[in-house]
Amino acid sequence: MQLAAIARELCPRCHKGKIFRGPLWRSYLAMYERCPECNLKYEREQGYFLGAMYFSYLLSIPPVLLLVLLLWWLTAWRFDVVLVAAFVAYLPLVPAVTRFARVLWLYLDRHFDPDQ
Repeated sequence: MQLAAIARELCPRCHKGKIFRGPLWRSYLAMYERCPECNLKYEREQGYFLGAMYFSYLLSIPPVLLLVLLLWWLTAWRFDVVLVAAFVAYLPLVPAVTRFARVLWLYLDRHFDPDQ
């Protein structure tokens, strides 16, 4: 149930309320301040989602590495060109990864510190 709630970007406490105000490509990171169902405050303090950057970084390494290896293997480009091409190819995924990283951060924080 938790995996389904994470995938659907639902509240880590009640698994019913939405975290984000709209779809990814329309409202990117526009979040509700509190869960519409259980009133859980999503951003506990200023700078709270700094921890989500670590998730974003960890989620970005495998696909970028895969892109680099594929481009290096399939093309005769210099390595610096391969790195830039992989970076540019990965850019459209950044909003989705950033948003998913925030959801993971909320769930991890709620797991280790459930009291608010």
